[in-house]
Parts: sequence; C-alpha cells; structure tokens
Amino acid sequence: MARVARTLSAKAIAGLTKFGHHAVGGVPGLYIQITESTQSQSPPSRSWSLRYSICGKRKNMGLGGCNKVSLSNARKAARDAHELIAKGIDPAAERKAAKAKATTTKASQKTFKECAEAYMLTHLKTHRSTKHQKQWRSTLEQYAYPIIGKTFAADITTREILSILQQKTTKSGQIGVFWDIKTETATRVRERIESVLSYAKVAGYCSGENPARWKNHLATLLPAPSKIQSVKRQPAMPYFKCGAFLEKLRLKEAIGAKALEFLILTGVRSRCVRLAEWEEVDLLKNIWVIPPLHTKAGKEHRVPLVPQTLHLLNSLPRIAGENTIFPSPRGSNISDSTLSKLMREMRNNGEFSSLGVPHGFRSSLRDWAAELTNYPEELRKVATMHTVGDAVQQAYQRTDLLEKRRDLMKDWATYLDNA
Repeated sequence: MARVARTLSAKAIAGLTKFGHHAVGGVPGLYIQITESTQSQSPPSRSWSLRYSICGKRKNMGLGGCNKVSLSNARKAARDAHELIAKGIDPAAERKAAKAKATTTKASQKTFKECAEAYMLTHLKTHRSTKHQKQWRSTLEQYAYPIIGKTFAADITTREILSILQQKTTKSGQIGVFWDIKTETATRVRERIESVLSYAKVAGYCSGENPARWKNHLATLLPAPSKIQSVKRQPAMPYFKCGAFLEKLRLKEAIGAKALEFLILTGVRSRCVRLAEWEEVDLLKNIWVIPPLHTKAGKEHRVPLVPQTLHLLNSLPRIAGENTIFPSPRGSNISDSTLSKLMREMRNNGEFSSLGVPHGFRSSLRDWAAELTNYPEELRKVATMHTVGDAVQQAYQRTDLLEKRRDLMKDWATYLDNA
C-alpha cells in the first residue's frame, strides 16, 4: 500500500511551486503534479493524481486539474478508488470501461431531429399529398427543431414540450403564445411530436411515457383547443342558390369551370376532382372509383355517375397521352386556388353574391338532402364522403349504398337544373 504522507492543507498546497509530484496526504498515494505550461507566459499546470499498486503492478491515475477538482473532491475520488482496489478492481480500467460504455450509449442515441427525419422517411411516403408531407416537415422545422432538434429523444421531458407549445409567435402582426393564437397549428405540431417520440420509443431511443401525449397529461396543463379557438367552417353557398350559380358556371369554357361543375354534381372533395384520371371512370357501369390515395379516409370511394355528370365528361376533350381529366394548362393538376379564384372572380363580376368556397358545396348538397328530401342521414354522409359510425360500425358496414346514392345524386342534379 502507498505510504500515507503528511496531510497538507489547501493553503499549503497552493504554496507549492516546484515542478514534479508532491504528496498531499489524507489518502495514500494522492499527489499534486506541477508541470510547466505548454503555453508561454502561462502559470504552471497543476493536477491531481493517484499512485497505487494492483496485481503487482504500479499505476498512476489522473484525477483532474486543480482548477476543476477541489482538494476535498480529489481526496474523495482517491478514497473511492482505494475501495475498488480493495475489491481487486483496477480503478483506471473501471473508469475507462465506464467511459466506453457511455460513449457507446451516446452513439446509440438519436436526437429528436434524427428520429423525426427517420419517421418522415418511413411514414410520409404513404400520405396522400406532397402538400401534407411539406406541412409535416415545415411545422417541425419552424416550431420544434429550434427547441428540441438537437436534444436526444431520451432527454425530452414535458418541460421541453411545453416550451414548444407556449413559445412566442406572431399572427396577423400580433405577438402571442403559440398554443393560444395558432391553436390548430400548435395541436398538429403536438400530435406530430407525439408520433415521432412514439417511433423513438419503439426504436429503442427513449423509454417511459410519451411527454407529448394529450390525455391525462398535457390536457391537465393546457386549455383544450376547443375552448380557445372555435372551428371555422368553410362557407357554403345556400343550396337554393346553387342552381343559378351552376347555370352561369356552365357558360364558361375554362377547364377550372368544368372541374367546379363536376365537383358540385358529385359532392366529393376538391382534391378528388383535381386528381381525377380517366382510368378511374367506368363509363359502362357509370361509376367513378376514387383510389385510396386521393381520399381523406384513405379508402376507395365509388361515385355514381348520373346523366348530367356523364354529359359533362363526354364533352371534355381527350388529349393523347394525358390521363388527367382536368389538366392544368401548365401540364399538371389544377390547384385548389384555381377553383377558389374562379368563384372570387364570378362574385366580383356580380355573377352571384353569396359567400361560398369550392369545399362548401358538399355542405350545400347535404343541406338540400336534409331539408327537401327523405334520404336518411347515413346516405347523405356517404354521398358527401363523410365517415359513418364508429370503428365497430365501419367494420360491419358491408356496402357503400351505391345504387341508393345514385338515386340521391340524380335528384340533386335534377334539382340544380330546375332551381
């Protein structure tokens, strides 16, 4: 065992200036090493070291610089090392192994940004639109990455999630709390963070409860979105004005006008119309089959084609090599803004005065069916691409009521012609 030197005080140790090793006492083998600094005009370097023997070998282990490790901490570290030596464990080898393990653990961890990028690479390619994919990335880049992008997934706590949701942001020139003034966006950001952290947990990059979960967690810390911001519904044209609007719309030859007419007659979402392709249409069975990738629910949806919609389709030009039913003049699909702009221009030109957007015509159809017909609500919902019932009811729903919906759509088209 190393010889126990006379115990020196911190003041006495500070007075040592000679280069070399000086026993400081208090713990066997504890020394202060004073060496010439590698930088000119700098004071000598001073550090702690422990000399010990194990398995017949003499060893020296550094305990840190005097500017970072106090005398009392150096003595404690030396005592801890002697406890290991007494058990036959080499403290230097033990420290090296612990450091290697920590390095390996750190290397196996992933930051939130790395997890998010991996999640998006795997999952977003199944999403229906590139717009949705871009929204996923842009919201995380704007609101989440600056706060937790470089943080390991395992180190993210509720505090970090709240920092994201309660950060200051601006809307219409006003500064406010993200959760309060951009509630819908903040809610989506929270949901996306929760999805990424769920992925990280399964992948082994973190453990425990998801700090971004809502139920029984953030719901107790933040006001419910419905309490902050009321849902703004798309303005819908009154159903009794749709016929007159359609009459004026049919006077226009633009492809956007034809697409908007098709949307009104079929009661589907504008995305389905904009992406519609000729191969989806069966003119023998008078059915338009919308593929899952084009629907919000991610399920195939069949639309009955009535005489008015068939007449419209037959009047459209068929361009060689072009499968899109309503192609943009620029060679791509027409956009939502094209349809919205058309309605704004018609309103500004005095062709109609009612408020309304393309998306609202589905509501117009449902209102008409509810007020002027006896068609059941279930049929009205299916006709306008709304989900019917809960998960259990959907599992037992074996038909899409196609032929019954055909009657409804015939009546709707006839009403529009005669209104």
